[in-house]
Amino acid sequence: MAEGYEVERTCCGLGGEGEGRERVFVVRSPMHANHQAAGLEKRLHHAETQLAVLTPPRGRGKRQMTDEATLVEAIDRVLTAHRVDGLLSGAWAKQVEQTTQYVGRGRGSVHREKRVSQKTRSHITHIARQEDIITARRQRFGWKAFVTNAGHTRLSLQDAVLGSRNAYRVERLFNRLKSRVHIAPLFVKLNEHIEGLTYLLTLGVRVLTVTEFVLRRSLETAQARLPSLHPENKQKLTDKPTAERILKAFSDISLTIIKNAVGEDILRRLTPLSRLQEDILQRLGLGATLYGQLEIQAIGT
Repeated sequence: MAEGYEVERTCCGLGGEGEGRERVFVVRSPMHANHQAAGLEKRLHHAETQLAVLTPPRGRGKRQMTDEATLVEAIDRVLTAHRVDGLLSGAWAKQVEQTTQYVGRGRGSVHREKRVSQKTRSHITHIARQEDIITARRQRFGWKAFVTNAGHTRLSLQDAVLGSRNAYRVERLFNRLKSRVHIAPLFVKLNEHIEGLTYLLTLGVRVLTVTEFVLRRSLETAQARLPSLHPENKQKLTDKPTAERILKAFSDISLTIIKNAVGEDILRRLTPLSRLQEDILQRLGLGATLYGQLEIQAIGT
């Protein structure tokens, strides 16, 4: 799962005040390292492909690099764009093609004046990988450093690794607070109002989290997947739907209420549930019956 070590160091605040000890965990994730290595290999391949087409063979419609400085600049742009500076090296050569033509119109002769035109072409002859540098970079893949002031009895290296692996869960909650329920800006002034609104929005995040957890657990138990939750790919099936996509599946529902002159309901009309919506309600333990209770026709008119 991971490998690593820890060191202790002394830290202090500005001016040398507040001196204390802290622990530094240096941890390597093999999975993360493999992911980074695959990304590097992909970038190298794309860079090599783009470098190869910078100087195509002569032909109709194929633009040539006539200036060496322009070619060097184009190579640097490719290496920088794919973040492989120093990992690829190339060699290029300069070709000069001379053409002799008679000056003026008409047939040529021995004593007729001639003109020599010259075309220059710079082209890449070789592209090579700097294997030593690439190997050294791959050896640094997957490493991260974590700092804590917790003691050995409170937090071991193994517990720190497991805690960092679940950090995204906490970060996702804060992301939902900021982007989904919009905790900021708060248009209130009193501290009690700020505290109460924060509790209310936190409750909304809990509802999203529980909804997502219950549905995913049901799908995992039944070894099932849900369709039609990805509008960009209607054929995609998922067993890990997000709460946002679950709510989006119910966005087309409406309740129509018809009232009489005195304001009494005489008719309620709900949008019929689709098969997907019924399946989601069943897996959440709600059922379509609860939904149908909203559609109640008042007795008498």
